[in-house]
Amino acid sequence: MAAKDPVIITEKGEMRNWSRKIRSQGKTVGLVPTMGYLHQGHLSLIQEAHKHSQLIVVSIYVNPGQFSPSEDLSTYPSDFHGDILKLKSVLGGVDAVFCPKNLYDYSNNSKQKNKNENENCASDGGGRVVSCVEEKGSGHETWVRIERLEKGLCGKSRPVFFRGVATIVTKLFNIVEPDVAVFGKKDYQQWRIIQRMVRDLDFAIEIVGSEVIRDSDGLALSSRNVHLSPEEREKALSISRSLLSAKSAAEEGQVKCGELKDLAVKTITQAGGRIDYAEIVEQESLEAVEEIKSPVVFCIAAWFGKVRLIDNMEINI
Repeated sequence: MAAKDPVIITEKGEMRNWSRKIRSQGKTVGLVPTMGYLHQGHLSLIQEAHKHSQLIVVSIYVNPGQFSPSEDLSTYPSDFHGDILKLKSVLGGVDAVFCPKNLYDYSNNSKQKNKNENENCASDGGGRVVSCVEEKGSGHETWVRIERLEKGLCGKSRPVFFRGVATIVTKLFNIVEPDVAVFGKKDYQQWRIIQRMVRDLDFAIEIVGSEVIRDSDGLALSSRNVHLSPEEREKALSISRSLLSAKSAAEEGQVKCGELKDLAVKTITQAGGRIDYAEIVEQESLEAVEEIKSPVVFCIAAWFGKVRLIDNMEINI
């Protein structure tokens, strides 16, 4: 079968019109939001989307609204040409790629447009935590918050992250108008936050969570893995190994979360990692538990060198 060439769309109005035309024909649209630099994990999301919808849109947009000034927006990897080749290789293909330049630019001034893309990443000088949109942007001031679910786990060390994610996903939903959207469970907290946002704000969109995809050695696939040195990558395997050990121990009757977490932290630290968090939480509420009595998820974030990695494993006992 010949590879399918997706239509490339850069303008919001064109994207919206494309989706409305498709849906007017009685067909369903599935959206897979990404920040590009695609890997097999992303491609698995597209394969999952094919199970739930007839036509597939993949968005490629590195969202400055979820990065703080101290984070890695400027070094986030990209390879648009390579991404398109990978999308063409997916069984069933992709019908449209939405790759806008700047979804926070509301001006008609071409000079201003060239000025305020991802370079506007600075603090406000007053100690207030801001994202890379706010200092020199074109006036964006509306943010979507999922107040309780965003506070723990990644929200502790990345205070602007989830409002940025929820806001950009809301914008994508309003532009693409999909019937279904697929998110990876590797970003477990993000998946649950989007589920809750869709429920609370009555979006008529089905949210599908797709399982974590791992490399053959167990490392969870991530676009940031490219920044790991070979030595750091080997050390980073301690994350998935510690999660597997904890799951096995829990299934064998070790249900005290403190002991499971201590063992995981020790394993990762001894391998050279620096723990951001290691938490065992209830799967939907994301509330920390002390003893496993119902389905939980063990979530870990750790630094290896300059790279922050996240991973998780559901424990259903």
